[in-house]
Amino acid sequence: MKGGPIRSAWLVFKLTIAYYFFMRTRDDKKIEAIVQATISLVNEIGLAEASVAKISKKANVSVATIYIYFQNKEDLIGQIYVKGKKMMGERVYEGTNPQAPLREKFEQYLRNFVAFIMENKAYYLFLEQVANSPVLRNWCFEETEQFNAPMLQWFEEAKRDGLVTCTDVMMLTMYCVLPVAQLAKEHIKGNFVFDQAKLDSAIQMGWSAITN
Repeated sequence: MKGGPIRSAWLVFKLTIAYYFFMRTRDDKKIEAIVQATISLVNEIGLAEASVAKISKKANVSVATIYIYFQNKEDLIGQIYVKGKKMMGERVYEGTNPQAPLREKFEQYLRNFVAFIMENKAYYLFLEQVANSPVLRNWCFEETEQFNAPMLQWFEEAKRDGLVTCTDVMMLTMYCVLPVAQLAKEHIKGNFVFDQAKLDSAIQMGWSAITN
């Protein structure tokens, strides 16, 4: 078609200008307001009930503003979930020595895990809601697998050395990680005082539950 390449070049130029304009005008405060409103609403009324309209109202932004930064509700929830899992992974493995004995790494992982929950109560409860929902068992879960790599490596080393009583990673997690998480959640709800002594006991119980 006559003039086709010229029109195509002009379209690319306009899209490029629009992209750089968007990047210059990106409002991080509005994005953070949207993220915090989403976390808060999901924890308050559940994932299914937290509509884009309700999120926009709580964040004090227009619905159109949300769609500038996120494709839809699933994209919004997914991006927040991935960011949260990345934060958790960084906190859990913070300050750990890959060459340390397995027992030492086990304890450090669990202490850091509890610290993340206590430091990010609302975010952690949000992550749990999303993880338990059938809606987002797609790309965001696959993308977050990398953040569990050190713990999975720990399980592999423990299995190789004959340290653990079971070779199923899911069962090992159920016995040593989830009980600690549940105690931390009960602490958040005010039903339990998860102090240092009880954390020490929980870690010891978890270790005894999975090791020979």
